Amino acid sequence: MTTTELPALTPEARALFERLTYHDVSKTIDHSLLRPELDDSFIDEGLRLARQYDVASATVRPIDVTKAVRLLEGSDVKVGTVVGFPHGDTLTETKVFETQRALGQGAREIDMVLQISWLRSGRDADVQADIAAVVEVARKGGAIVKVIFENAYLTDDEKIRACRACEAAGADFVKTSTGFAATGATHDDLRLMRANTGAHIAVKAAGGVRTLDALLEVMALGVTRVGATATATMLDDFKARKAAG
Repeated sequence: MTTTELPALTPEARALFERLTYHDVSKTIDHSLLRPELDDSFIDEGLRLARQYDVASATVRPIDVTKAVRLLEGSDVKVGTVVGFPHGDTLTETKVFETQRALGQGAREIDMVLQISWLRSGRDADVQADIAAVVEVARKGGAIVKVIFENAYLTDDEKIRACRACEAAGADFVKTSTGFAATGATHDDLRLMRANTGAHIAVKAAGGVRTLDALLEVMALGVTRVGATATATMLDDFKARKAAG
């Protein structure tokens, strides 16, 4: 099969492909530049790629926010960063400080990790308060908040309770994973998260979405953002398939 031939997608994903534009697809992607070993030249190139492909955002490490703001200036690509990453177990006050600092540097999207151990311990009110503290700061700075669950460590009941805590705290997105745990986004988890949040809460898939086929399948499940490193591969494939008719 060549990249210009449609694969055996589900009917829903195939129908979605037929009506999507390039902009529709590119603006689902948060180009991820979060691995600890990435050096300055890799970050520079990644930000140029994010700009070239006109993605939704470039999600960078806190140390790279200032650079990202500078290199993406004048584009329609937002700068995102992470808070409490990757384990979620920093103090709420620390998460608030990280958020304030990132906003002050120009970030407009915050991907925070919830307090995983608190959730597993049944401390749902504390989880909600932790999220709400970040949301409050982000709102004042004109930013959105995506809450990372790290589903690899959670039961379905815990995932549902996390959805409820996020909604009550005013988060904008629920997100599957950091990309650093044993597993990433699964279709079952995405269905569960979509079913247990209101329509005003969006769902982000992260971890394992590396092909256009995979992207189309999660979009068909109601996902509106994905964290990705294979951005160029997916978007080049989309353009090639559309050009082939």
